[in-house]
Amino acid sequence: MHHCHSQWGCRDDIGAGVHLTPEKTLAALALVREARVLDISHDIYYGAPCMPPNQTPFLMSIFSGWKDTIKRRRKMGHVNEMGTNLERVEMTMHVGTHIDALGHASIGDRLFNNRSAEEVVTNWGLEELGAEHIPPMITRGLLFDVGGKDGLETGQVVTVDDLKRAADRGGFAVENGDVAMIRTGWGRHFEINNAQYLHGEPGIDVAGAEWLIEQGVVAIGADNMAVEVLPNPDPSLIMPVHQLCLVEHGVYLIENLALEQAAQEQLHASCFILLSPKFRGATAAPVRPVLLR
Repeated sequence: MHHCHSQWGCRDDIGAGVHLTPEKTLAALALVREARVLDISHDIYYGAPCMPPNQTPFLMSIFSGWKDTIKRRRKMGHVNEMGTNLERVEMTMHVGTHIDALGHASIGDRLFNNRSAEEVVTNWGLEELGAEHIPPMITRGLLFDVGGKDGLETGQVVTVDDLKRAADRGGFAVENGDVAMIRTGWGRHFEINNAQYLHGEPGIDVAGAEWLIEQGVVAIGADNMAVEVLPNPDPSLIMPVHQLCLVEHGVYLIENLALEQAAQEQLHASCFILLSPKFRGATAAPVRPVLLR
């Protein structure tokens, strides 16, 4: 694989985020006509699809409830019966709609910009390339609707030609700083049939990812668990698109998008907004991306 990280220079912590210029943001905001917001994220909850053993289930419990807090506050002399509810959460950041940080994947012991995984990855998180470096994204979101009416099937590759045809149908050309959103139709299984959702998936292969990267995208998202096709057509490879995007080119991956309504409304090019919580050292972050039309 060809390493091209040096192109980012002193801002190499954000990778392809350097394409998110003020001019790009202004151009995206200029697309807004109705100020209507379309949420393209899924809920995060116990039972949401996760891929064991690497991904653990989302768990939440009420750590401090109204009864206990009122009781304790009475003892402190307060008389207005103030009850509060607070939770504790345990989760991998890769459940629900989320964005992968550049430190999520490696090629051997090499991370983005040829950093050493041995030095960067600690028991307490990533010393570098963590989710706190994911830049705010207010840019153009391009919907590549390749799923058709019935959606694609598990293991079906979204080819470069598929992407080009979807762009032609949508009437757009990819530019630096765009976010590619690939609708395969696989999202129809999310919550409805989670076992099916986790049983492989349609998605792009390395060639498709390379084509999008060549056009200058800052991130690639899809309505599936991993953006890329699973299983890979080459059984000797697993998740090579993650390696290509995150490690080789500093391009972010956004997983588990909800794109059905966007496809129904034919939002082929719209203002895409994603703000990622700054979980320092995390390999990803849950997000709530929206399209503003």
